[in-house]
Amino acid sequence: MILAAAEQIFAKSGLAGARTDGIASEAGVNKALLYYYFKSKAGLYEAVVEDHFHDFNRQALEVLAAPGSVRSVLLRYVSLYFDFISTRQRYAALYQQLMTARGKPLERLVRKYFVPRSQAFQKLLERGIRNGELRRVDARHTAISVVGLIVFYFSAAPVLQMLGHADAYSAANLTRRKQEVLDFIRYGLFRDPDSSVP
Repeated sequence: MILAAAEQIFAKSGLAGARTDGIASEAGVNKALLYYYFKSKAGLYEAVVEDHFHDFNRQALEVLAAPGSVRSVLLRYVSLYFDFISTRQRYAALYQQLMTARGKPLERLVRKYFVPRSQAFQKLLERGIRNGELRRVDARHTAISVVGLIVFYFSAAPVLQMLGHADAYSAANLTRRKQEVLDFIRYGLFRDPDSSVP
């Protein structure tokens, strides 16, 4: 209840703009309870972000370690990532805010969540390059590009609407965007993009 209320307010107002009074009111709890459990507004923000990362990392690391062809695992991972964000509309705003933050909380979250996932993803890409499933690419830059393909669409959703594009989160647009991302990866990375993926 507290994390859901805080997520909503942090996504809308950011860490600096969010007010603990508003979060407590939205959660239906006493403000002192927020400080009892989270010590500070920054601690509450970190708990909200960590809640997202914990859930996603658990699923992502399972997919990245799954048996099967690299192409199949890669497409499952990208689908998981896309679906995870598309069902959590506040994730993109929280993620974007975190990426511009500095300090120990960011460093801790990066070490705990980003490093293991990045290493697993890079190993997958390197295995695909080695065994000939994927083109020869720079695995680090490819990983950054894949994240950008997925996350930017959701981060830019408010601007896209202002430019006259339909709701980025409508079922039809999510289906279309996901297919475009998967096709982009297939044709950008796979050595044989038209062959069936086991």
